[in-house]
Amino acid sequence: MGASLGRDASFERHRDLIVTVKDRVLGGARTIILPESSLGFWTPTVGRFWVRALRETDAIVIAGAAVIDAGGYDNVLVAISGDGARIVYRERMPVPGSMWQPWRALLGQSGGARAHFFENPVATAAGHRIAPLICYEQLIVWPVLHSMLEDPDLIVAVGNGWWTQGTSIVAIQRASVKAWARLFAKPIVFSFNT
Repeated sequence: MGASLGRDASFERHRDLIVTVKDRVLGGARTIILPESSLGFWTPTVGRFWVRALRETDAIVIAGAAVIDAGGYDNVLVAISGDGARIVYRERMPVPGSMWQPWRALLGQSGGARAHFFENPVATAAGHRIAPLICYEQLIVWPVLHSMLEDPDLIVAVGNGWWTQGTSIVAIQRASVKAWARLFAKPIVFSFNT
């Protein structure tokens, strides 16, 4: 979906994503992983819209979104089913500079992504203990080791790499996660928007 994924906040876009999800459910999928930022801004209205859409299915959707408040935002993964929705993961290490800007608080400014360094190394979703890794976290040691200390069932790697077209960034991320998964003998699920 390129640059529009997560930036087109219209209900038409959400309906299109829901149609895609339901199509996968009709094909037998029960857990669908959508990339980083795929839901855009996570609000109570967006949550209710998705929960209602999934009511008559037994599917669980794990999707990337952003939760915004007056101080900044969290890059998150949410788990949604017909029974409800909840944030299951808050990114531990957003990209320094472009996302995580801790100096803003020192200057009396708000904005930027928050880093949850020591929180939520493993999330429970779809009946599994997952090690979530959002984008940049796939390239650095701390989030992976932090998660592996908790012995998750699998690694869930999501990203939004549309802006890297013509580079090898997404390929490097995938290779990095594959190497970590092999080292710790964990299965992987990838979901990237390129």
